[in-house]
Amino acid sequence: MPSRERVTELIRYVGEQRFVEALKEFYHEDAVLQENNAPPRVGLAATLAFEAAFLETVAEWRESRAESFVVDGDRVAIHWVFDRTSKTGERGSREEIAYQQWDGDHIIHERFFYDPAPSA
Repeated sequence: MPSRERVTELIRYVGEQRFVEALKEFYHEDAVLQENNAPPRVGLAATLAFEAAFLETVAEWRESRAESFVVDGDRVAIHWVFDRTSKTGERGSREEIAYQQWDGDHIIHERFFYDPAPSA
């Protein structure tokens, strides 16, 4: 199960927009990630590819932070706030809850809950 310090370190990586490094450092090789009710991505390689493709669409990050988080044994919930501008000039904001299951010091399962409607 993760320590509070380990989760805080993950939050620091994301706040510094070190998204790919966070995946490599904090996620299990066999991690399963799921966006709302979409089919899950299985394995770190698939997740890294998904993240790289998404990051290619971003021109600027204005905000990337955790509003709050809870650690309960091997379960963690993080309330994320993101604000970015795409390379096409569209601004996107999102608040989401990441609900994670950890295996030791690594995330083995994560599901993101958010409003899928486009944001301004």
